[in-house]
Amino acid sequence: MVKEEYYSNKESSKSQISDFDLSFGERAVSAAGAAFISAVIVNPLDVAKMVREMKNMPSSVGTQPACAPDCTRYKGMLDVFYKVIRQEGFSRLWRGTNASLALAVPSVGIYMPLYDIFRNYMEEFTSRNAPTIAPYVPVVAGSLTRSIACISCYPVELARTRMQAFKHNQTDVKPPGVWKTLAGVVSPVKSANNHQAFQSYRILWTGLGAQLARDVPFSAVCWSFLEPLRRKFLSRIGDEASATSVLGANFCAGFMAGSLAAATTCPLDVARTRRQIEKDPTRALKMTTRHTLIEIWRDGGIRGLFAGARPRVARAGPSVGIVVSFYEVVKYALHYRQTTNTGDNRING
Repeated sequence: MVKEEYYSNKESSKSQISDFDLSFGERAVSAAGAAFISAVIVNPLDVAKMVREMKNMPSSVGTQPACAPDCTRYKGMLDVFYKVIRQEGFSRLWRGTNASLALAVPSVGIYMPLYDIFRNYMEEFTSRNAPTIAPYVPVVAGSLTRSIACISCYPVELARTRMQAFKHNQTDVKPPGVWKTLAGVVSPVKSANNHQAFQSYRILWTGLGAQLARDVPFSAVCWSFLEPLRRKFLSRIGDEASATSVLGANFCAGFMAGSLAAATTCPLDVARTRRQIEKDPTRALKMTTRHTLIEIWRDGGIRGLFAGARPRVARAGPSVGIVVSFYEVVKYALHYRQTTNTGDNRING
């Protein structure tokens, strides 16, 4: 029954999602545009999540604010926004946006087109050779492509996290940019020795294991719900789909799937953040996700593991919804333009 519903939904929505005859470059441009819009809109939620997580970290991790204890007691996400703006200014909510854009544009530009390609190939292969595992294709394709994108762009992800965690108490101190942040990560372990030189660049991938431990399950959960949801929504639209209906169906599916995936993987995200902002290079290279989770449990219990869960969920839902819907709408528009141009050429011919 599940298999029949999967293929029924797949066929009914095939003309609207991801099967358009577009080049990798066109798909990459669509994904990069979606990532740009999403990064700018949701960055304040990312900063709020970071601030909530840092409150639960020991003073040896990251940089703690020099202010009264009340300045780090938050009653909710709106209270985080209010206190961040009051203490550091309105622009603080967009701290790390440059790094977010530098990360999101290439990362999503790799991730979404590869997901389309891998999923379409795997669906075609399984439909002929192993129909029973076809419903699991989105999970495998999403996990694989997320791993590739994550490893490729991880140093910028490290810089973004550190920039968002940066706090300054002097108005004349400008926060470091992406390259300066990465240089600051490498410099403590720089050496003329070849082995040490390798270690200095290896540290740019500090916390990669935690990143993969979060992103791969996130992608697996997200796509396992997103694909059936949007196919169900699009099957109800039928063959008369418009850009608006494609956008609405994909945004709703992405919002729901992203929120659920974010809530499920929150402890892994907290562990990733703690590893990325660790200041001791030696300790940073030795940390593991399992030991970090144990430390978080010891320091803050279940509340520590789910620190920043609400802003994380509030960020992930719109972010996934915006990226997926904008990506599909741009693909739809490019496909519509190609179809129209082909039709005009046939008439003129």
